[in-house]
Amino acid sequence: MSEPAQSASDADRVIPCLSCGRTDGHKPWCDRCSRCAVPVDEILLVGHHPDCPEFVPGAGETALNAVYQTVTSYVVWPSEAAAVAFVLWIAATHAQSAWHHASRFVLKSPIKRCGKTRAQEIARELVHKALPAVNISPAALVHSLEENDPPTLLIDEADTIFGRRTGDGSEDLRGILNAGHSRGWPYVRWDPKSKQREECPTFAMALVGGIGDLPDTIEDRAVVVAMRRRAPGEPVQQLRRRDVPRLHELRGRLHDWVLSVRHPLADAEPELPVDDRQADVWEPLIAVADAAGGSWPDRARSACRELCSACTPDDGTIGERLLADLYGIWGDDEEHLHTTTILERLKGIEDAPWADGWGRNPRPLNARILASLLRPYEVTRRSVRVGNRVAKGYAREDLTDCWDRYVSGVTRSLEDENRPDTCGNERDLRVTPMESARVTASDLQKRPHCDPVTHVTGTGPKRSAHSDDLGAHVSQYDIEELLAQELGATVVEERPS
Repeated sequence: MSEPAQSASDADRVIPCLSCGRTDGHKPWCDRCSRCAVPVDEILLVGHHPDCPEFVPGAGETALNAVYQTVTSYVVWPSEAAAVAFVLWIAATHAQSAWHHASRFVLKSPIKRCGKTRAQEIARELVHKALPAVNISPAALVHSLEENDPPTLLIDEADTIFGRRTGDGSEDLRGILNAGHSRGWPYVRWDPKSKQREECPTFAMALVGGIGDLPDTIEDRAVVVAMRRRAPGEPVQQLRRRDVPRLHELRGRLHDWVLSVRHPLADAEPELPVDDRQADVWEPLIAVADAAGGSWPDRARSACRELCSACTPDDGTIGERLLADLYGIWGDDEEHLHTTTILERLKGIEDAPWADGWGRNPRPLNARILASLLRPYEVTRRSVRVGNRVAKGYAREDLTDCWDRYVSGVTRSLEDENRPDTCGNERDLRVTPMESARVTASDLQKRPHCDPVTHVTGTGPKRSAHSDDLGAHVSQYDIEELLAQELGATVVEERPS
């Protein structure tokens, strides 16, 4: 079939050839197949019409299978899911112009010689426009990125970068990496020569390796794989310079296929087994798997579920870990728990940080630290009654919304959602410290079914008996004691330890 004539407008277009991928003006009309001239919107995912001599069924699956065989021959991966994710991430780097999020891939290990560097060496020969960035400065990084065709960042020994003291550029580098996960967040600097503001792009996919945990904000935007040292019975192939041409040939095959499906990838809306930030990370990888077909769609989703479920509360903030553990220790039939009970149960959790402490200055969890950790979630202590004992503690209803929002897999029960007001009123009868000081025993007689502790007592700090705004002659604690005595209960005041 003869090639279609070029128009003046076509000659000015710079579009990668679907057949060879070149952008130097070669066949500028190549929004069509180079052999059969079929328009691109009619071309199948492999890039050619079935009647075209260059049509290769299963080209994507074949390319991914070849990459998988390569990466597993040089590196011992901790799981099948880790190897599958690495292959899909490598392929996704060749279509960065199609993605809204630049997924990161984190390789970490507890000690050295666990295969992180070898995996980066393989990735350097297979990813699109590899840019090794060991100890790169923030200025050099942002000036190395392009808006339309960014390189793939390879950052090894990340623990030596983010383990430094602040003020040496590591925080700036982390900020650039975090911003570069999404499009439209440039690095803004002032050019003193031109006296103009300059916006440098930050969007680029990145492979980050290091010993130990990396900053939470980086791991939260990444597929995280914990590498381990190779066992004596796990042989691998050694990487040598003579292997590089073969890897480059494989990279070319992968790049040609990804280019042929670039437009479908940009419009893809794959079904994802995860949501929120994890969905942002995994969407490019699963979109590539769906385009390749064969066994890859199922393998990609299985890897996604396995690697995402491997994240434990320890992988989040200490506040998230606390909420998850509170959910675990709270009985289904317990509406309130005293602080002493909560602390005792939390410290009894095996491998939890509550008994020994955490951070740089570890201290065991106490009532004051517990209150400070829950304060950002708008959960505060109040006086609660458990049996006949009244003491400072926490209510399930104050934590239910936090569990729904911050603890994976927690769904508010219908009992929590539809529990009727015990006093027959539509509004919440819990009142402020100012209001509680004005409540007397006679007020309780008007609402005999109300719990005087959880519905009358305030949750804020105690006020002086002589506070003008309270207009009362007794302290809040005196009122609590008076009300509890009328019910035959004992007030126990817990002092922060």
